[in-house]
Amino acid sequence: MRILILGGDGYLGWPTAMHFSAQGDDVMVVDNFSKRRIEMEDGIEPLKPIATLHRRVVRWQEVSGREIHLRVGDLLNHRFIYGLLQEFQPDGIVHYAEQPSAPYSMQGREKAVFTQHNNVVGNLNLLFAIKKHCPEAHLVKLGTMGEYGTPNIDIEEGYLEIEHKGRKDLLPFPKQPGSFYHLSKVHDSHNIMFACRVWGLGATDLNQGVVYGIDTNETRLHPELRTSFHYDAIFGTVVNRFCVQAVAGVPLTVYGQGGQTRGFLNIRDTLQCVELALRHSAEPGEFRVFNQFTEVLSVAAIAHMVKHAAESLGMQVTINHLDNPRVELEDHYYNPVCTRLRDLGLQPRLLSDELLENMLQYIENARDRINLSTIPPTITWKI
Repeated sequence: MRILILGGDGYLGWPTAMHFSAQGDDVMVVDNFSKRRIEMEDGIEPLKPIATLHRRVVRWQEVSGREIHLRVGDLLNHRFIYGLLQEFQPDGIVHYAEQPSAPYSMQGREKAVFTQHNNVVGNLNLLFAIKKHCPEAHLVKLGTMGEYGTPNIDIEEGYLEIEHKGRKDLLPFPKQPGSFYHLSKVHDSHNIMFACRVWGLGATDLNQGVVYGIDTNETRLHPELRTSFHYDAIFGTVVNRFCVQAVAGVPLTVYGQGGQTRGFLNIRDTLQCVELALRHSAEPGEFRVFNQFTEVLSVAAIAHMVKHAAESLGMQVTINHLDNPRVELEDHYYNPVCTRLRDLGLQPRLLSDELLENMLQYIENARDRINLSTIPPTITWKI
């Protein structure tokens, strides 16, 4: 397949590009490096240094003998994305190219507007470019389970059959997003659904849970092929953050009671899910929604799992409960459905002591690079 990876410099984008290239697919990566600019603005950086995307593409060819094409550009420039699709003519498009942080989007008006403008308009430009230059290409869009919120009913995969005043219909599942970032994802979903219905495009919306993990088969081949591992309060997901805190010898910071329950998956399973979606394409006019996670865990449960794994390695770990900077339920029902990817063959890797111990040992080797000042939450939902 000819596969276009938008956001190919990112935590998920770069491993995805190598994963498909290793299988012989013709891969192109695109990025405008906005996440690296945010890192510089906010004084944060990955745990270990990350080579430039240009350098990583060169190193990948040296290590694997396979070429990954690289283009630098912004989805907000519609001429750029039109020209790119006309040139490359992808069979599949994996769309990661959005501002990915809920806390960043809640810093204030400027960051909220940037997040919505960047994500929603960039996605719209992409849809129009697909319609014009490669309408048969399959779009795989990385959404988020955060679109749903925490409703007091089971979360179905994208749609809900309802009965109202004696009539039934299958409608998009009600959304209760928890940040301006999550709201941008809801807008994306609606716009893609509309494009599929009206223009006949085929798309899969992967409503992904919280991702954790450090490496994949390809990132381990050379230090310059590693992907970014964040542990800060803006880009660091909770498992990664807790593991870094355990190694640094500071208390694990649980927001509020820790009863917040979410879907989680390993970075390797993200690649598996994206591949399953691409290899089993949506039909023209079809807008599919897959809930993408492998297990459901509470924040408090994760903290205790990290504590147990760290103590088995001789580390002393304590857990602190902070005032929750977010506006969210901490005691709630949460039962999301995840069947469609499993039906396609998803083989989950569950969070285990062995996996956590491997992460902790990796972090230990970079202990001197941990910047503790970036971990405490400084962004609150109520201004």
